[in-house]
Amino acid sequence: MRRAGLLALLAGTSAMLLAPSRASAHAPGTYGFGSRGAAMGGAVAADAVDFSAGYYNPAGLVGAPGLSISLGYAYSSNDLRMNDQPSGTRDVHGLSGGLVAPGTLAGIPFAFGLSTFLPDDGLSRIKALRQETPRWELYDDRLSILFLAANLAIRPLPWLEVGGGLAFLASTRGGFKVKGRANVLSPYESKLTHEVDADLTTIRYPQLGVRARAGDLGFIGLTYRGQAQLPLAIDANLNGIVDFAGIEVPLAYELESRTIDGFLPQQLVLGLSFQRIQRLKINLDLTWVNWSAYESPVAKTRAHLDAETPPGLDIDLPDDPRPTVPIPLDFVDRIVPRLGVEYLWAAAGPLRDVAGETTPRRALEVPLRVGYLYERSPIPPQTGVTNYVDTDRHTFSIGAGVWWNHPGEVLPGALKLDLHAQLSLLPERIIEKASAADFVGDYRARGTMVSGGGTLTAAF
Repeated sequence: MRRAGLLALLAGTSAMLLAPSRASAHAPGTYGFGSRGAAMGGAVAADAVDFSAGYYNPAGLVGAPGLSISLGYAYSSNDLRMNDQPSGTRDVHGLSGGLVAPGTLAGIPFAFGLSTFLPDDGLSRIKALRQETPRWELYDDRLSILFLAANLAIRPLPWLEVGGGLAFLASTRGGFKVKGRANVLSPYESKLTHEVDADLTTIRYPQLGVRARAGDLGFIGLTYRGQAQLPLAIDANLNGIVDFAGIEVPLAYELESRTIDGFLPQQLVLGLSFQRIQRLKINLDLTWVNWSAYESPVAKTRAHLDAETPPGLDIDLPDDPRPTVPIPLDFVDRIVPRLGVEYLWAAAGPLRDVAGETTPRRALEVPLRVGYLYERSPIPPQTGVTNYVDTDRHTFSIGAGVWWNHPGEVLPGALKLDLHAQLSLLPERIIEKASAADFVGDYRARGTMVSGGGTLTAAF
């Protein structure tokens, strides 16, 4: 038995443990949350009063005209390329929705809201790569994960709304154990048992929001989202006997891996919503994203092998691997501008009283929306060993809907169907390596992302 035989066995065990699933972006932050927010480029921090306020600005929940329940679906097709070859980035798709329940407490208006995004292909994904391996860091390694937010909001003054709560994400922890007898010459005669133990753990971070009325001009909103990181902990343990031509060698192999599998930076959003012109809303959001705090996704591992070698048998055991030293990322904070416009067309039908509204509304109304955002890449040129791929992002969005106001006594509010579509363009970025001997070499990166979806809301 030589070193190669042992390494092959251990490599196979580690591969089963660390085999990555393809990961995807955190959907609410990248593709929008709900069809209205997505159609307006996410520029709704001063204007969201439905379930999406649970992400954009919790204070807006108290502005809801009444109880509402929403359910939606969105799909994003990601075509991200390096040197004109597909990078294998997964598409992102899932359900979104929530509820808003307003009321009064001691004469003070308040509201409770629940908001969620549920991927329809798994609650949590993991991906572990070496820092030299090229990857679209902000879209490939940021997770497609379960998002849930619970918030409360109050209106202490007629012109002031305040809200906040907690957002929940799902992280993964797991273990892998193998024991038994492995026959090197006759693998089918091996008798191995394995045990896998994995669970989801909850990661919480705060959300706070303020919304103020600026006279008849509209609203000003301010939102804070806390930082969240998803630790990934995997432990592997192998105990058994390797049988090589009748020579039995007991061995034990231990592996520990610790990494930050997902990182959501803290954000501060200033939103303006101009509503002086009847039925027209023009929104502008500026989002500060604390990318400089981004933590390296490189795994910190410890591995050790013990073997009881029979007397006179020459077995050259491999040394314990050196620990990986993550290279500083040096990401840069960014300001992301977002613009959204909405016009509500009173399409047809008689005027009707709508629950929660002070003035009658047409039976059928059609909202028309457009949006735009520009996100400059926070990742510096990858001229050294690391290959965290990214480019700037221009996102154009459109949307429309049909609102059926007061369709019946059971539904004194409205039945709303909203649709949206997005196109994100990631212009080409050329990376030139400082060393001509770099293993990866120079490369070009570019891409497009096409998204669409709908949201159905019942307002009571």
